[in-house]
Amino acid sequence: MSDTTPAPPPGTAPSGGPAGPAADGGTVARRQVVSWALWDWATQPFNTVILTFVFTALYLTTDAFLDPAVAGLAEDDPARQRALADLTSGLGAWIAVGGVLIAVLAPVLGRRADVAGRRKAWLGGATLLLVACMLGLGAVRADPAYFVLGAALISLGSVASEIAGVNYNAMLVQVSTPRTVGKVSGLGWGLGYVGGILALVAVVVATELDWWGMPTDDGLAYRVIAVGCAVWAAAFAWPLFRFVPEAPPAADRPRLGFFASYGALVRDVVELFRTARPTFWFLLASAVYRDGLAAVFTFGAVIASVSFGFGDRQVLAFGIAANLLAGVSTILAGRLDDRFGPRAVIVASLVGLVTCGLVVVALHASGQAVFWVAGLLLTCFVGPAQAASRSMLARMSPPGREAEIFGLYATTGRAASFLAPSLWTVIVAATGATIWGTLGIVGVLTAGLVLMVLVTPPGRVVRPTAAEPPTS
Repeated sequence: MSDTTPAPPPGTAPSGGPAGPAADGGTVARRQVVSWALWDWATQPFNTVILTFVFTALYLTTDAFLDPAVAGLAEDDPARQRALADLTSGLGAWIAVGGVLIAVLAPVLGRRADVAGRRKAWLGGATLLLVACMLGLGAVRADPAYFVLGAALISLGSVASEIAGVNYNAMLVQVSTPRTVGKVSGLGWGLGYVGGILALVAVVVATELDWWGMPTDDGLAYRVIAVGCAVWAAAFAWPLFRFVPEAPPAADRPRLGFFASYGALVRDVVELFRTARPTFWFLLASAVYRDGLAAVFTFGAVIASVSFGFGDRQVLAFGIAANLLAGVSTILAGRLDDRFGPRAVIVASLVGLVTCGLVVVALHASGQAVFWVAGLLLTCFVGPAQAASRSMLARMSPPGREAEIFGLYATTGRAASFLAPSLWTVIVAATGATIWGTLGIVGVLTAGLVLMVLVTPPGRVVRPTAAEPPTS
């Protein structure tokens, strides 16, 4: 990447917002781009290490949090299995509460950040809350009495992560131009994958070396991991707050009280439907296929373990390889985004995902090699679809309303988050075989693909200059 991102050609509106880096025909400093992208690198271990692979899966939902009398029962004892199920359902209930809070708060908080010109402030506050939650997990001892604390902190951390992400995504237009928005979005998402996996590799190394003789009873190893993720986030997130400028306030949009903002939000959504209908339909289409993308990683390890007989080490190795491939492919796909447009990248990625999913199901009887090849190839399409979705919404968002629109993006995603898990559950229950649940994920991705084909490709959103204030 060069030291600066070139400004758009004459006669082309910049994408940096009313006072974005290229609003006056200037350039975006490389330091701002890298500083913005590092936030993804900084916070991804919360998702990769704490939510997906380590803290919840290997600690919080294990017999470490069962009554000792129940934990001592045989692994196949119904009472023990039921107790473990209660832990997973309890964690799910806390995460569901967090999901409701995100759906309710994200668009309103995004709108308020747009109006007041406080995106970076909201991002900073939410990032600090996320770091505090991870630090708090360091106090979650291996005792049933601490389960609620652990689940509540993870739920609150999820809320903080999503609220931070709304403002972080909105800042994309401040560190890119119409020619580079796809590359910059892909860089951030790709660095996130790589950062998360490097943190995971550090955990694997520490485990293989028996934590250098450190005592690991009372869940200490997992508690240290959580604290390490907090330190990681704080260490790499700060450049954004130092080097990326704050967005200006929206001069023509009144500041309202918190509850009054909901009424204004409804009016804004109606206006969005009337004046920016492609954006409205994209929010709906992306909600569907993003649920399928999430399911790929949610159930991928289950498919590998149950349907293809992967052991623990194989699952972990597959997870590391999958995320590394996703990170590299996402960075490379960002350049295709800028050349061919984000819609083309999304559609091509969804076609690739559906094809690989069908191959996994059709050839599953051939053994593990099928999943190693088709499963890893499948993960190469997930990141590009996610990064291009962010790029597309940034291009389609009305100037000065980016955080609000990304708040709606978070809300619509939550509203559709039941689709893939529900289809997965129904199909597996009906067939009695986990592998067929893959068809549920493929079905959701296919539905999203069909809806995406019907979305009008985005043109360049006209971003007014400093002498021409934005309109809502």
